Amino acid sequence: MSVPTSSLPIPDALDLAETQVRTAPRFRVICHDDPSTTTVFVVSVLRGVFRLPEARAVERMLCVHHTGTAIIGRYPRSLAERRVQRATATARANGYPLTFTVEQDN
Repeated sequence: MSVPTSSLPIPDALDLAETQVRTAPRFRVICHDDPSTTTVFVVSVLRGVFRLPEARAVERMLCVHHTGTAIIGRYPRSLAERRVQRATATARANGYPLTFTVEQDN
């Protein structure tokens, strides 16, 4: 049975753009432990740059402290890279070696 083409919905450009955003690959931002950066500073960066709520920032900081790394969030590539650059610049400006990396999410 064929469906008349006039009864099929035609997606508009906005619908297509939203679909592309939802299906865009995500990238993990990972925080790495170091012996110098204070826990208070890590929480500050997680709250200020990555916009994590206080409780989540503390939880992620403790995970980094105990295991050596923690996933901070999953973002589109450009956003992940911008936040990592900002967090790294903030750390260096304050004399800390705090490190973040970006990896493609599976």
